[in-house]
Amino acid sequence: MVDTGLRPSLGSRLHSVASRGYHARPRGAHLRLAVAIRRRTSEVVPLKDVILTPEGYEALKQELETLRTDRRREIADRIRTAREFGDIAENAEYDDAKNEQAMLEHKIAQLEERLARARVIDTDDVDTSVVSVGSVVRLRDVDAKETVEYQIVGSAEANPIENKLSNESPVGKAIIGRKKGETVEVATPRGSMLKFKIMEIKAA
Repeated sequence: MVDTGLRPSLGSRLHSVASRGYHARPRGAHLRLAVAIRRRTSEVVPLKDVILTPEGYEALKQELETLRTDRRREIADRIRTAREFGDIAENAEYDDAKNEQAMLEHKIAQLEERLARARVIDTDDVDTSVVSVGSVVRLRDVDAKETVEYQIVGSAEANPIENKLSNESPVGKAIIGRKKGETVEVATPRGSMLKFKIMEIKAA
């Protein structure tokens, strides 16, 4: 949970609000139809942009560079050393290193894809008259009478520890486009409603 210096109820109330989907398992004659629908949907839905602040974009670039250089070199050294132990068919160290290499390459591919689809938000152009990606928002829990401040970011950059709230989260969706002084309601997974008043909107 976010350490806001306040009582933990507000942070936990915010971060416990999540959408829950129900995935039924198709059976019998419905299986082929369900598979066909999923396949057709995946063909027509375009990939979304990855929304990032300038700081988030630079952080991803730095992470990718570190993985491509330092981490690749470290794992390559592990693999080379493991081969010197003898028969790789029964070499646990070699297997571990190869598995780590596969996970590393998967992570690199993910970061490359994110950066290729990145849409960087210019925080200097953020409209502080309404809540938007890149703005910093101070919210007050109407019932708990507590306040907390969040920067609204894209889902790829969301980090509760750093008080960065995703625009795709339930609370993020509820406040996007709203103005200072407005009160929004957010449904919890248990069906109750939380009320948050927008106290301030400013640039990051």
